[in-house]
Amino acid sequence: MCILIQTARRRFRPTVVLWWASALIVMTIGGIGCAPYQFGNAGLFPSGIRTVHVPSVRNETFRHELGPQLHEALVREIEMRTPYKVTDSPVADSTLVCTIQSEIKHVLTETDSDDPRALDAAAVVNANWIGRGGVALMQDSVIPEKLSGITFSSDSRMVPEAGQSIDTANLENVEFIASRIVSQMESRW
Repeated sequence: MCILIQTARRRFRPTVVLWWASALIVMTIGGIGCAPYQFGNAGLFPSGIRTVHVPSVRNETFRHELGPQLHEALVREIEMRTPYKVTDSPVADSTLVCTIQSEIKHVLTETDSDDPRALDAAAVVNANWIGRGGVALMQDSVIPEKLSGITFSSDSRMVPEAGQSIDTANLENVEFIASRIVSQMESRW
C-alpha cells in the first residue's frame, strides 16, 4: 500500500505539473492567434464575392486568336484556384475586364543568311476587376487610385529551328498572364 502512494506522488511532481500546465497555456495562446485562419483558398480572396463575369477579352493586336485563348485561360484559372464561380451573366458580383494591348516579337539571334534563329515573343495585357458598385477590387500597389487597371506582361523565347512556333510562345505567354491576373485577385495582406 505504501508503495502505491509513493508511486502516485512521483507521477504528480510539481515540476512536471507546472511544465504540462505551461505547455497547455502556450498551445492555447498559439491557437487563439491562428483562430482567423481558414483552411483552403477561401481566406486568400475577398469575401462577399461569389461570382465573376469574364466578358470576351478585347484584343488590340493582329493576332485574333489571343483574345479567346486568354479568355479560356482566365476562366480555367479562376475556376481552379479561387472560390468564385465564373458566370456568363453581367449581373455577377464582379466583372474582370481584360484588354490585350500589344503582342510583339523580337529577333534575338540570326544565322549568316539573316534567318531568325531565336526570337522573343512578348504580350501586354491590361486587366481591371470591378465590383458590382463600380469599386476597383484589384488595385496597383504603386498607384492605388488608378482606375484603368493593372498592366501585365510576359515574354517567352522560341527557336524556330527546333520546331517551336510563335503560336506556342504566345500560348505560353497567355497562360502565364492569366495565372498572374488570378494571383493579383488575392486579398491584400
